[in-house]
Amino acid sequence: MRILEIAGICVVALLALLFAVFFRRRLLRLGGGTIRVQVRISTMVPGRGWSPGLGQFVGDELRFHRMFSLAIRPKRVLDRRTLTVRERRLPSGPERLTMPGHWVILRCGTGLAELEIAMAETTVTGFLSWLEAGPPRGPGSVSGRPAFGPRPIEG
Repeated sequence: MRILEIAGICVVALLALLFAVFFRRRLLRLGGGTIRVQVRISTMVPGRGWSPGLGQFVGDELRFHRMFSLAIRPKRVLDRRTLTVRERRLPSGPERLTMPGHWVILRCGTGLAELEIAMAETTVTGFLSWLEAGPPRGPGSVSGRPAFGPRPIEG
């Protein structure tokens, strides 16, 4: 009888955990502006290290939440002002087994580090539009020509 009680408690705890994971995912999607993505967390083994999740657009940020997690905070936050797409490729090798065939992998730079993001081909268009539609960069972020003649020489 004692074994059945322990087994019942384990089953109820597992069901509560599954409910919490799916409820969290539903809450994230409720706010709108979410896409299915995979982010490469580890590059130790070629073609491996992909983590499925939800990308949530909030202002100038793309917040990555892992699919099977209870964390309220995002795993990664990508800022539109520093994010650049450097390469676009199709999944190859073991990657073809971990993601759908119509997905595309984007190798991005975030200023200090490189990152790979995978998403559906139809989602890439919206992602690139969001990336390019950002507000103009702040003053001093891009060196441009001086507005009023040559710059004074410091010294």
